[in-house]
Amino acid sequence: MTAPVPARDFRLLWSATVASRFGDALRTPALALLAATVTRDPRVIAAVAVAGQVPPLLLGLLGGVYADRWDRRRTMALVDGGRAVVVAGLAVAVALGRGGMVALLVTAFLLAALGTLFDAAAFAMLPSVVPPEDLPRANGRLAAGTAVAGGLIGAPAAGVLFGAAAPLPFAANALTFTLAALLTLTLTRTRRTGGAGARGRGVWGEGLEGLRFVRGDGVLWPLTLVTAGSNLAIGGLLAVLVLYALEVLRVPPAGYGLFAATAVVGGVVGALGAGRLAARLGTLPALRVVLVAQTVALVGFALARHPVAGGVALAVFAAGGAVWNSLRAAYGQRHVPPDLLGRVGAAQRLVGLVTAPVGAALAGLAGAAYGVAPVAGAAAVVFAVVTVAGWRVLRPVPR
Repeated sequence: MTAPVPARDFRLLWSATVASRFGDALRTPALALLAATVTRDPRVIAAVAVAGQVPPLLLGLLGGVYADRWDRRRTMALVDGGRAVVVAGLAVAVALGRGGMVALLVTAFLLAALGTLFDAAAFAMLPSVVPPEDLPRANGRLAAGTAVAGGLIGAPAAGVLFGAAAPLPFAANALTFTLAALLTLTLTRTRRTGGAGARGRGVWGEGLEGLRFVRGDGVLWPLTLVTAGSNLAIGGLLAVLVLYALEVLRVPPAGYGLFAATAVVGGVVGALGAGRLAARLGTLPALRVVLVAQTVALVGFALARHPVAGGVALAVFAAGGAVWNSLRAAYGQRHVPPDLLGRVGAAQRLVGLVTAPVGAALAGLAGAAYGVAPVAGAAAVVFAVVTVAGWRVLRPVPR
């Protein structure tokens, strides 16, 4: 069990998360733009996305184990410190003219590897900061805050900074990771007594305990499977998004960050409305409605041939994604025992993300063979199939 934590800790956690996300919003578009300056081969660009998606599959369960074993506050701070070093190294490499594909692949892999531990610790940390009934709203506020600070400010600035000097967005990201680490260290340390009894089974035994819990839950398991199906489509779309924007929607390179910010606007709206939507419809009915809205938006995106139309469709799709992520996280945080939160969250991410690199790889191959335009259409078809399945399986069950 965890001791009560002052409300100030949510503000500190919120600030740390916002600072970290601001840097992410600078780095992510810049990383895509840097890859596009090295090559326009969709297969190579997709490889960068795959490099960032493989570590959670290899290390996800281990991240959950150590998030339950170690002090979560210190774990998050140490991970952000490590990520600051990695991104600073990339900034130096780019400044020296050595920011080639190998540097991009290594950076993407290392950041994702560290992120597996951070994500597990952060997922498990929030319920010790806010009461259970406030979790949907807290998750929404975290998502909205990171979207505003990271996307509305960071994403548009990414293209400008990259145009001024390629290393700048990466150097700024290193600073934001450092700030986030310092803020996290100011959180109140909570006393945790669980987890020790599970260690006799070994690291992998503990990790599999989280996976077994998810598999045996009548709601968490369908939620996780639907997430995996949707990530097949999303992973493919994101892998070639920069090329789709530049070549199909005719977004100028300097405006790519602004184009990406349209998704942020939708994400803010969705995140702030997630708690209200769940209160009005119920969590699972709200998630079913979200799937339909996202399918319609993705079809519109696949048909768009203008930056404005594509940006609007992307914003609606992102709004649904923010609602989905906020309510799915809150449901797990409310119904999972505290000492299993890290492992259960890691197990959900492992199963949910296993399809993303498959989608990215398929998108790269399809883009090279047929062009990137059909990739969006294929993603819409896959998402529609997932939506039909989601409506069948996402039903309340007696607990």
